[in-house]
Amino acid sequence: MTIAEVAPSLLSGLDVPGADNTLGLPTARRVVLLLVDGLGHELLRAHASHAPFLTSLPDRRISAGFPSSTATSLASIGTGLHSGEHGIVGYTFEVGDEVLNALTWSRASEHSHDLRKTLVPEVVQPHPTVFERASAAGVAVSTVAPMLQRSSGLTRAALRGSWFRGAAGFGDLALGAVAAVEEERSFCYAYHADLDTIGHIYGPGSEEWLLQLEFVDSLAARIAARLPDDSMLVVTADHGMVTAGERIDFDTEPLLWQGVRVIAGEPRVRYLHTASDEVFSVWREFLGDRADVVTREEAVEAGWFGPVSPLAIDRIGDVVVAMRDAHVVVRSQAEPVLSGLTGFHGSRTAAELGIPLLVHSVTSA
Repeated sequence: MTIAEVAPSLLSGLDVPGADNTLGLPTARRVVLLLVDGLGHELLRAHASHAPFLTSLPDRRISAGFPSSTATSLASIGTGLHSGEHGIVGYTFEVGDEVLNALTWSRASEHSHDLRKTLVPEVVQPHPTVFERASAAGVAVSTVAPMLQRSSGLTRAALRGSWFRGAAGFGDLALGAVAAVEEERSFCYAYHADLDTIGHIYGPGSEEWLLQLEFVDSLAARIAARLPDDSMLVVTADHGMVTAGERIDFDTEPLLWQGVRVIAGEPRVRYLHTASDEVFSVWREFLGDRADVVTREEAVEAGWFGPVSPLAIDRIGDVVVAMRDAHVVVRSQAEPVLSGLTGFHGSRTAAELGIPLLVHSVTSA
């Protein structure tokens, strides 16, 4: 049970051809899917007292898929496919001669360099989205998300096909989501980012994070209270999060440079495009039990990325480094802001992969 199955399962109840309810979810003619960035299943259960509404709902644990990263999970929500199929294989990954930051759709080493013209989002991720399929079937499909995401590369690549309503905060996110499902056969995808941001800065479980969780819980409760009859609110997330442990700095460890042509990914999962066969053995020996260091072929065979298409295979890298426990591989010089964060995600631990799937149904009195 993965994040890729959520939207198709919900849209099956709206009679969208080819959408199968593989998760066995309840059906409704009006659906709001609220994705809370960074709301890991383990984190939610560990801090249940700060989220009384969310933890009162019927819940199951599903998987974010690998890597447990925002761009990858949002692409899985939007396409109904795993990372190895849709090809958005992480926070940053190599496409042709560029290393693309999928969140900003810019050059990974130069965030001001917009790549939407050279790496056209609809080409980088060419599969039809579930939103496009639902719209074609006559469902009123809407997205309510931060205004800056309206025409972003990631929205175009993975979430295209819906009417977009920009939100500036909790109030218009909640009211926008409710307004989007006023008519029968309607589906709204709503996205909230701030819990993840707070977790990155202060750490998951910090006092700041807990207060933000309380706000998120209130947001979900207010959406649920305003929904019309025959509606359903479904809450999920894109990944969990861990607080950083040991920081291994690629930029100051010359041994790790040798034979590495390109390093992509993020601190919890790194892709190494290599010019030497020795990279694999050097990284495996250096990191030891701090990481799972595998070849691309081993990762694919183990099913880390789900089915892998020709579109995605070269983006994964020759060597995949998935950090264990809470260790991170940072780049203090090339990625100073990212390297200084407190909370991270992306790897294969239960805390990162496990996400909640919460359902609130509204029926007529």
